[in-house]
Amino acid sequence: MTRAKHPGATAAAAERQYGRPDSGLRLSFYTVIFEADTRAGRAFDLLLMIAILVSVAVVIMDSVQRLSSRYGQLFDLLEWAFTLLFTAEYLARLWCVRRPSRYARSFFGIIDLLAFLPSYLALLFPQAVAFQEVRTLRLLRIFRILKLSAYVAEYRALGQALRASARKILIFVSVVLMAVLLLGSTMYVVEGPENGYTSIPTAVYWGIVTMTTVGYGDVTPHTDLGKLIASLMMLIGWGILAVPTGIVTAEMTARRFIRQPTTRTCHECLSEGHEADAKFCKDCGARLPPYTRD
Repeated sequence: MTRAKHPGATAAAAERQYGRPDSGLRLSFYTVIFEADTRAGRAFDLLLMIAILVSVAVVIMDSVQRLSSRYGQLFDLLEWAFTLLFTAEYLARLWCVRRPSRYARSFFGIIDLLAFLPSYLALLFPQAVAFQEVRTLRLLRIFRILKLSAYVAEYRALGQALRASARKILIFVSVVLMAVLLLGSTMYVVEGPENGYTSIPTAVYWGIVTMTTVGYGDVTPHTDLGKLIASLMMLIGWGILAVPTGIVTAEMTARRFIRQPTTRTCHECLSEGHEADAKFCKDCGARLPPYTRD
């Protein structure tokens, strides 16, 4: 069956359509696994998030010696159950996409692989000889928690706001660093090595601790002028802490008026986030399948 192409699509893009799961079981799996705008897709994502959270909780509890000695066999059983589950999920994703290698090399493809690969790698090491190496590999299972960001829209909204605010935050941080360097150097001159300010880097460290209102207390001013400067930095710190929050909040508020994308995925290039009424992929120009939502 042939289908119309976007006028801007090239011959190479036309060749990419061969093997596309336009119908059949692969397309059904693809819709459930990669798109969350259907009832089945939402249920799949919800169950997967629960499995990720529970599997991470098992890893955390297994690290507690008292729990591990008492429920070690149960933790091992649950661990292998989750390992097999995530292995099956990963293989299903590779099977239902048109280009498995592209998904395998993607960020979330690598995260999905790291979610279960350490369990198999641990079998290659004799536990009695290389116990520490095995425990290190087990810690890599915490990567499962990163899979959550692929299924929650709020993660994407926050990530987009942070990326859009990056330049403003970078300029703000540079101004703060200049202020800390200036005031820290002043404290080095005012207080001197006899009061703990042995160098400008030490004074700058004190300035960062003071301006962020952490206040370790390992270095403190003793002179009246030094205490005045410290008080000024503490007051400035209260205002500084609110600036990055305001920048990101303003960006997120502005994005509320932008048309919200869906979880629609292009079957040709696997790009995500197309709008509900989009007819062609915003990246490769391929025609998108009709958008339906339960």
